[in-house]
Amino acid sequence: MGSHRRPALSGLDRSTRVTVLSAAAATAAAALAATPAGAAPQDTPATTKAKVDRLFEEAEQATEAYNKADERADTLREQVERAKDSVARGQERINTMRGALGSLAGAQYRSGGIDPSVALMLSSDPDGYLEKAAALDRISARQAGELTDLQKAQRSLAQERTEAGRKLLELEKSRTAVARHKRSVEHKLAKARKLLNSLSARDRKEYDRTSRSGRDEMPGPGSAGPTSGRAAAALAAARSAIGRPYVWGANGPSGFDCSGLTQWSYAQAGVGLPRTSQAQRYAGRQVPLSQAKPGDLVAYRDDASHIGMYVGNGQVVHAPYPGAPVRYDPVGMMPVSSVTRI
Repeated sequence: MGSHRRPALSGLDRSTRVTVLSAAAATAAAALAATPAGAAPQDTPATTKAKVDRLFEEAEQATEAYNKADERADTLREQVERAKDSVARGQERINTMRGALGSLAGAQYRSGGIDPSVALMLSSDPDGYLEKAAALDRISARQAGELTDLQKAQRSLAQERTEAGRKLLELEKSRTAVARHKRSVEHKLAKARKLLNSLSARDRKEYDRTSRSGRDEMPGPGSAGPTSGRAAAALAAARSAIGRPYVWGANGPSGFDCSGLTQWSYAQAGVGLPRTSQAQRYAGRQVPLSQAKPGDLVAYRDDASHIGMYVGNGQVVHAPYPGAPVRYDPVGMMPVSSVTRI
């Protein structure tokens, strides 16, 4: 049988092959070193940062959807509890009415077992009997009225039970929506963190420094006055939160998401705001950006998925995104959709 072994390489050929393979390995290693882990091979630090920005934006949108669903679930829980209490009170009232009707029915049976004309003939006290008969007529009329009331109460109770059941079903759906939005947020944030971790330490530091603001140095807050005492109190609260972490779904006091910060800040001023940025944009009177005053709420993007508080001097205070603490940034860091005066 013929041999299938390949002819041995000459010393020159073997040396050449080793040199070529070494050069290829070095090239591949350099390419791998230039490509961040978790990023596509063609990604540059700039495109990776852009992807992180997009993921943070999507996570913010999902966070506001989570906040809205969670707020709805809280409202439904309160409604369900009220409905249960109302049903319990209605059942207690019906039980009382049934007891009263039973007593009246027993008294009527005991007094009305004989035909009224025969009872009158046999009575040793006809006048007294007639008075009793009139009273029995009144009792009968009262019994009929209370029976009607009982029937109405029973219908009302049935409606309340149906409504309570509907609210319970709606609450379960809302809980499912909350869980779905939570998973969406966690997934997007995990992807963003993976991409950020793929950047070099220098690029990560650069991203933290310039993301959204694009400013090398942040000037101090402006000195223009708020439009009201409550706006001043809310602004003071927001400034006191500088440096606290972004925590999605949180509304203070140790951590915040964007709408959580503005809601908490105005709560310190005694003003209740809705939970989501989309609802907060309609919580007051909208004014042009050129007329913004300290304490005004500034909503961003067409869907108002991000919100901050104007502090004057062309700046807002806000909770930017996971990993970035509450801070000052230029009001024009993103497209402004509305300015709302509370």
